[in-house]
Amino acid sequence: MHDVLVTCPPMLGQIGRFTEAAAAQGLRLHPAQVTQTLSEAELIALLPGYDGWIIGDDPATRAVFAAGRAGRLRAAVKWGIGVDNVDFAACKDLGIPITNTPGMFGAEVADVATAYVIGLARELFLIDRGVRAGGWPKPAGISLMGRQAGVVGLGDIGRNTCTRLMALGMRVTAYDPGVQGDAGIAGLARAAWPAGVEDCDFLVFTCALTPANRHMLDAAVLAACRPGVRIVNVARGPLIDEAALVAALQSGQVHSAALDVFETEPLPPDSPLRGMDRCIFGSHNGSNSVDAVIRASHAAIGRLGFFLKTNSLLEQNDHENRHL
Repeated sequence: MHDVLVTCPPMLGQIGRFTEAAAAQGLRLHPAQVTQTLSEAELIALLPGYDGWIIGDDPATRAVFAAGRAGRLRAAVKWGIGVDNVDFAACKDLGIPITNTPGMFGAEVADVATAYVIGLARELFLIDRGVRAGGWPKPAGISLMGRQAGVVGLGDIGRNTCTRLMALGMRVTAYDPGVQGDAGIAGLARAAWPAGVEDCDFLVFTCALTPANRHMLDAAVLAACRPGVRIVNVARGPLIDEAALVAALQSGQVHSAALDVFETEPLPPDSPLRGMDRCIFGSHNGSNSVDAVIRASHAAIGRLGFFLKTNSLLEQNDHENRHL
């Protein structure tokens, strides 16, 4: 039986559902005590004691993998689609097979993005807070029909977000240099970032984080936006320069923002964003539906089980060959 460390919070939230399926693959799951991520130092101390690792958003660095490989670690799977926290080159150098679980929850995260767009448009967050405080607020929001949205990223999440927003009667321009054409979505407009942001009522971030797009929404782009633009981020926090966003919220250049992700997670107690009343905050939880977690977790278990079985066979053959 292979011992597997699990550090992915959504999977940990339903860990009891997966022990039997893991056992059938020869895996024994060990849930980490974690809120969002373990630190590099914690992982270096823990990982050598496990044969496999199902990774969340932890710092899966070269140092972490080297420490694991020096111990028992022989394979890993990144739960979900985002891989910006994982050093795949280090895994290749160290001989650690690794993959992720793409295509598991594009619809779920797109649902959250769409809910955020609606919430910002109708200022539902202000109404909720006002009623809880004993008031009866009636802010006049904006209608979505005919409004312009810019969706940054045309992967699984982005495509699902575009179709949902268009179903609400919105006009959508998509930004993604890695995808050509309309991605099979009739009526979808395309542009190169940040062309056309001055026409957008909403900017919705659904793309992967890369070294090239870190802080792609910075002070200069925010200044070019239409005054009163609304910002949604369900992708990765560092896509947005948070200091610039705070300044734009304070000035009114940005009307409001809905952020499921942040540059530092959990959001620090002293973050200036906490003082921004016209914001909705999430907890990096866009993919966390019961159904999506089940799909992604079974995929992770299956892929890790395959890697570890294959590794065991290779080690057994190597042992036998050395004794011929």
